[in-house]
Amino acid sequence: MNIPNILTSVRIFMIPVLVVIYYLPWEGRYHACAVIFALAAVTDWLDGYLARKLNQTTPFGAFFDPVADKIMVAIALVLLVASYANPLLTLASAVIIGREIVISALREWMAEMGKRASVAVSYIGKLKTAMQMLAIFILLGSRPDTALAHVGEAVLIAAALLTLWSMYVYLKAAWPELRSQESNKK
Repeated sequence: MNIPNILTSVRIFMIPVLVVIYYLPWEGRYHACAVIFALAAVTDWLDGYLARKLNQTTPFGAFFDPVADKIMVAIALVLLVASYANPLLTLASAVIIGREIVISALREWMAEMGKRASVAVSYIGKLKTAMQMLAIFILLGSRPDTALAHVGEAVLIAAALLTLWSMYVYLKAAWPELRSQESNKK
């Protein structure tokens, strides 16, 4: 175990803590959950930075870092959908979670073909992630039906639109390979 892997593991262990605190009958739970999510987002950046800087990349980190990130985001969105009961927030959350499933499968498939670089993380993907993290942070830290919560909802909708754009960029990059595999089967 090295520092980046420890940070990834801590992020994984933060997930059940987030869920438990979110449902506590305690007024401070919103801010506590926002802080937990912010710490998870910081450790996500920090473990990747340290792994590259200290040359401590490992198979464990390569696999669990993106998994921990996607699970944390998905669980946070599920909590928010349950609390907010807002059709637009639900749709935005479904788009974000659905895109993650599609792109993860696409990356795995492209990696099997030795073409993973074709679907490497792009600038739009990084921007999408930043918007998602900001939106979830705001929403977790706000009571539903407050002005700040409405700002968070708007940011999440913008993040969902960026998510669709990012998915389009990845699918467009992979399309020639998808088409060539289909042609090879005929």
